[in-house]
Amino acid sequence: MDPRFVRYLWQVTEPYHALVYFAPEKKERFEAVGLKGGWMAYFASRAAAMGPVGAEVVTATFFNFHPAMVSRAIPDAWTFAAPEKIVVARLEVVDAALRRALGDHIATQEVATVADIALRAALGREAAGRPLYAAHAALEPPVEPHLRLWFACTALREYRGDGHVACLTEAGLDGCEANVLSAATGAVNGEVQKSFRGWSDDEWDAATRRLQERGWLEGAALTSAGADAKAAIEGATDRLAASPYEVLSEPDLDRLATVMAGLSAALIDAGEITYPNPMGLTAPERPV
Repeated sequence: MDPRFVRYLWQVTEPYHALVYFAPEKKERFEAVGLKGGWMAYFASRAAAMGPVGAEVVTATFFNFHPAMVSRAIPDAWTFAAPEKIVVARLEVVDAALRRALGDHIATQEVATVADIALRAALGREAAGRPLYAAHAALEPPVEPHLRLWFACTALREYRGDGHVACLTEAGLDGCEANVLSAATGAVNGEVQKSFRGWSDDEWDAATRRLQERGWLEGAALTSAGADAKAAIEGATDRLAASPYEVLSEPDLDRLATVMAGLSAALIDAGEITYPNPMGLTAPERPV
């Protein structure tokens, strides 16, 4: 598959998944099961599919968060709510948020059709080396089409994310350096990312110096070598993310891309997802 089209599929499926991180409904639902605060809810809800794992596992799989930030939430979260209850609460957040943001459109036949297409891509893929994907793909898919679609987008997202972590580590980057490099491209806001990922000014500055020593940054700006390195990482990520989509026919790929572009545009237009964002998601542009 053309890696550019694989990237486009990520750009149009990610907003549908990522709604769960920004929806106002999350506060009430996660507090109702006992979770304390937004960051505990984030770490616990995304990790719950793996079971009551320790902070070290969450830090390793999520990759770009400061270990101390993770350990403030995990494993304490599991003493407030069992992982299986958190998985249910997360779906409740998604259900409420999608019904509010998309209204009657979630009940259309095209959503049901695309949910089935996305599930064919998302399930049954080789999971070796992809722990977050493996955990999420092993859950029982929801019955309602709009939730089945979210489930599939989530599994595809974690499949891609696991591959992205492999590419970052192969490039010799640690979690803080990965954030600094993304900030240098303009894909994320550096000050926001530093705070949201728990890195101190000193740690951020030290990571910046390490990238400068590699010749990837000049000041806070990308050098040509840095731009090439970042492009190589993203290109490898796209190639590693292609496998699920290769089981789909051309018409199904086109339908998936078209419908997801419409759903994502509706979420973006409604202000549910904004640019820049912590995921480094950029505006989609379908390759010719």
